[in-house]
Amino acid sequence: MIEFLKFKKSENGQLSLAVLLLGTVAIIIISGLIIWVDSNYRSVFRYSSQKTAFMVAEAGIEYYRWHLAHAPKDFKDGTGGPGPYIHEYRDKNGIVVGNFTLEITPPLANSSVVTIKSTGKVLSDSNVERIIQVKMGIPSVVKYAVLSNSDIRFELGTKIVGPVHSNGGIRFDGIAENIVTSAKTTYNDPDHSGGDEYAVHTHTVPVDPSPPASLPVRADVFYAGREFPVSRVDFNGLTETLAQIKSMAQSGGRYFNKSNAKGYHIVLKENDTFDIYKVKKIMKKPDKSCKNSLKQKGWKVWSIKTGSGSEQLVGNYPIPANGIIFVEDHVWVDGKINTARVTIAAGKFPFEPNKYKNITVNKDILYTNYDGQDVIGLISQGNVLVGMASEEDLRIDAAVVAQNGMVGRYYYKPATSKPNCSPYNNRQKIFLNGMIATQKGYGFAYSDGSGYQQRDIVYDSNLLYNPPPGFPFIGSYYELISWEQIK
Repeated sequence: MIEFLKFKKSENGQLSLAVLLLGTVAIIIISGLIIWVDSNYRSVFRYSSQKTAFMVAEAGIEYYRWHLAHAPKDFKDGTGGPGPYIHEYRDKNGIVVGNFTLEITPPLANSSVVTIKSTGKVLSDSNVERIIQVKMGIPSVVKYAVLSNSDIRFELGTKIVGPVHSNGGIRFDGIAENIVTSAKTTYNDPDHSGGDEYAVHTHTVPVDPSPPASLPVRADVFYAGREFPVSRVDFNGLTETLAQIKSMAQSGGRYFNKSNAKGYHIVLKENDTFDIYKVKKIMKKPDKSCKNSLKQKGWKVWSIKTGSGSEQLVGNYPIPANGIIFVEDHVWVDGKINTARVTIAAGKFPFEPNKYKNITVNKDILYTNYDGQDVIGLISQGNVLVGMASEEDLRIDAAVVAQNGMVGRYYYKPATSKPNCSPYNNRQKIFLNGMIATQKGYGFAYSDGSGYQQRDIVYDSNLLYNPPPGFPFIGSYYELISWEQIK
């Protein structure tokens, strides 16, 4: 009997222990469930707050886009004072649910790029914020790798990366990696006998058919296609600023009157200065038989003689704050810049067609930075030339404009015939990083193999919103350049 009672007592103790264990487990599970539910609730609430904060930040960006559309030059939110600028954000019922804070970075000199940073916050959770940053800009006229106001021809060996347009016709025998357009439908190609040809055509084998036959696609030449006719481009909008640039040079830049010599030589330097020399002596032709066999207007060797006495230093000057250098004479340009923005222009006023001034590049013109910090513009009243004694491998980092002339190199006759200009007739490679705008054509090579054997032109997209000083912008509407969520 005693043993039975002991057994029952032991059994009751085991039951109590089991209940205790089950209760503990239940409490742990319920507690975990409560914590999980609370965590999910907080997570959903936090997500909702984050989403609202993002919408508030976006509202700040859209507000300032609207503001710039109505006041394109106001970067102080209409207050006239420094930022940041804080605005309430209300829901559809007019209840304030948060605010956005705007930080506006205005464009640098000669740029249209404005940076807008918007920080969105909500009243329901002060620890939540979202930050969006955008860059916006007004496009400039510098939007083509090559822009021509007349008929133009690109020989085999030419590669262009960027859009090409002509208000005349285009014969393209090289490689175009972007679209090629013309304002014409057909034209009489002066380099081809017979009837009219299509406004954009190629003689790369197989030669394009003449109108009215259908044109093939020719993806081997026109990687992104060709289109014509399209609207004319206002070439004057790019070139009519030369007189304004002279005025800018005289009022806040650097102006140099006629040299009373052969012209000037400008050497750009990496310390934001430039040396300028009077050119006293020009190279002679390598041989008396080196002559202007094509009867090209303005034909010369366009090269400075080497050796003492050829140049006289005028001085070393800082690149002016407005970036404008105007020379009322011919000018040779070379050198390298580092975080500088400069436009060099050459012209003579009043305009006299037989006395236009040219810019010549025979040595490299280089940037240090290729992210938009470095910008060079070359604007010539006449031609922008590469002279006879130019470098074998020539690089030009610049936006190049020939207001009334051509961009190119004169014909220096090969050594295989008389007259000849050996050894300068044949050069190896020219690379232009920037753009070309030309009134009367383009050409660094000729069909007999003289000139530069390889010609690469790559459009610098930084020029679209950050053109060289003095280059005009189109309209006043800001376009979105980049969008970034910082937080």
